[in-house]
Amino acid sequence: METFGEQNIQNEKPDIPKASQEMCAYCFDVLICAFDGTEPSDPRFPTDFECPFFVTWNKTERGGQRRLRGCIGTLSPRPVADLKDYTHSSAFRDRRFEPVGRAELGALQVAVSLLVRYEPAADWRDWEVGVHGILINFYSSRNEHYSATYLPEVAPEQGWGHLEAVSSLVRKAGYRGRVDDALLDSLEVTRYQSSKAKLDYAEYCNLRGISC
Repeated sequence: METFGEQNIQNEKPDIPKASQEMCAYCFDVLICAFDGTEPSDPRFPTDFECPFFVTWNKTERGGQRRLRGCIGTLSPRPVADLKDYTHSSAFRDRRFEPVGRAELGALQVAVSLLVRYEPAADWRDWEVGVHGILINFYSSRNEHYSATYLPEVAPEQGWGHLEAVSSLVRKAGYRGRVDDALLDSLEVTRYQSSKAKLDYAEYCNLRGISC
């Protein structure tokens, strides 16, 4: 599945980078080669551009619910060929989780999110839930800098509105003080959109023409 906010990315301008299922399949290639101790083949998608991106792994549990297993990315433009490194980092070096194991392979889904259309928001409310991701920057009274981001899908998945999402993001940044009107009004907010593609292991096997 490939999406751009709530729109199909095929309707977007050609100069906007678009995530693809082939990028996701490459992440599975990299993961399986890591288990086997081999090197993956070259990517089968264009790699001649740079943009910020994230690689996210989810695992399908009993009952069909998906649980996050790792998510690592960059908010600075990087060559899309670096997907290999971020696949490793998200699967094996996200400190919130144990490294992904081979036994989990059949239950995994990977998503690649290319972050596009960065623009300053007028204030902490100036973004649309389900369309925009947000990046906040702010300073405490001690002049300590804080920064954090949520991808566009986080707020709707959690059932959050603007206040809940921004308050949670302040905590994610590591700030433990009071989240009041003064703090909210001091936030520097950047909004962006995400071209996202995702692929589960069965779809990967079908795409590669291999037996799961």
